[in-house]
Amino acid sequence: MMVATDLDRTVIYTRAAFGNAEPDTVCVEHYEGRPLSYMTVTAARRLSTLATAAALVPATTRTIEQFNRIRLPGGPWPYAVTSNGGNILRNGLPDRRWRSALDARVRAECATLVAVRTELRRRVDESFALRLREADDLFCYLVVDPQRVPSGFLADWDAWCRPRGWSVSQQGRKIYTMPTPVCKSRAVQEVRRRLLDAGELHPESRLLAAGDGALDAEMLRTADAAIRPRHGELEQRNWNHPRVAVTAASGIHAADEILDYFLRVRS
Repeated sequence: MMVATDLDRTVIYTRAAFGNAEPDTVCVEHYEGRPLSYMTVTAARRLSTLATAAALVPATTRTIEQFNRIRLPGGPWPYAVTSNGGNILRNGLPDRRWRSALDARVRAECATLVAVRTELRRRVDESFALRLREADDLFCYLVVDPQRVPSGFLADWDAWCRPRGWSVSQQGRKIYTMPTPVCKSRAVQEVRRRLLDAGELHPESRLLAAGDGALDAEMLRTADAAIRPRHGELEQRNWNHPRVAVTAASGIHAADEILDYFLRVRS
């Protein structure tokens, strides 16, 4: 069995994302010397168990640098997907051939990052946009005050981006602007192909997935079975699919259910 899972607000959580809970936790990420992201003790134990029972592939929108801050139970991982599918890590090192092929496709199909960033700068101001950042020379994201984002901003920005080969997604305080070819699902399927070719995965092995955001939707849809938490962008959109379960809990306890789901499906 292969499991591809998003990280932030799916299996790991900052305190602001805990919801109405104060569980026993394990810190899995420090930033600038301070604790940042956590798992419940139950989720940490289940992740360790799952790592011995399945080919587990973290699949995150985080950059390589951001991903490397995390210390997940059961790691390190032979494969990981970062930068929303822009990079595949093999034993911690980026696969240059994958990235080179992806860059060529983005150049052929999409407006440039410079053009997108220039237009985005023209549309935002300090009343709601706190920072504008680039990620691994692939995409950009705004850090915003969610309560102050103007009504219609996301829809208008997405409408500008779509004909130019880009899309827009908001996850918490971040608004991502992403080239369409940069997709977790494609990278996860490539990892699966490699595991099958290497004989490390049985041809009939199922692919399971989990995630909470619109950038995870294709990965969930193309898995044999999947689960999403009862919070996040997909919950806000009331997004559902016949093969995608939804947790009963929201907040950090959703991770307990997600990892239990993977273990139960395996058995």
